[in-house]
Amino acid sequence: MIPAEASFLYGGTMAEYDAQVELSLDLGDNKSNKAFQQLLRSLALEAVVIQTLRKAGITQPVTLTLLITNDETIQALNKQYRQQDKPTDVLSFPLLAEPIVNAPAGQLWMPPEEASETASKQVFVTPSELTTNLGDVVISWPTVVRQAAETDHSPSYELLYLLSHGVLHLIGYDDQTEAGYQAMIQIQQAVMDASEGKTSPP
Repeated sequence: MIPAEASFLYGGTMAEYDAQVELSLDLGDNKSNKAFQQLLRSLALEAVVIQTLRKAGITQPVTLTLLITNDETIQALNKQYRQQDKPTDVLSFPLLAEPIVNAPAGQLWMPPEEASETASKQVFVTPSELTTNLGDVVISWPTVVRQAAETDHSPSYELLYLLSHGVLHLIGYDDQTEAGYQAMIQIQQAVMDASEGKTSPP
């Protein structure tokens, strides 16, 4: 993960769901970081993560890292890992050896036969009672602001919608197929509907 100028740890528990979000800010300057920290007070980051996991049927304790950054940083990552030299809204970097979500193979980033081959190579499996590190989600705040204006959403809503999208990638969903895309959109919208009132600050 790219070093950031500010880091925070969020923990949330909802019934049997337990999730921790380690948040890092790297917006390019201290003024921007401080302005975003003010917004953080009204963002239900962990609630959206927990709702996303619940809608996807994931009940085990998890942790993930969220980096809020600028277009330059996410463009560099997009070029390095996806060979696309342009900014994007969200990138996900799963740490799992295979998807943990129970969904049809056509919705996942690794078909069952490939997962079986990986599992045969002595992959460490986190015991159910221990916290699973899902990986990293990176979101570009300037892109969030632009897209929010284009879709008539608040930037906060757009950010949380993309966070839900990134979490779904971490647990195994892939939007490169129509089936995966539709499944992710359905879950994301259900999460935002369930979080209504917590996702639309100014």
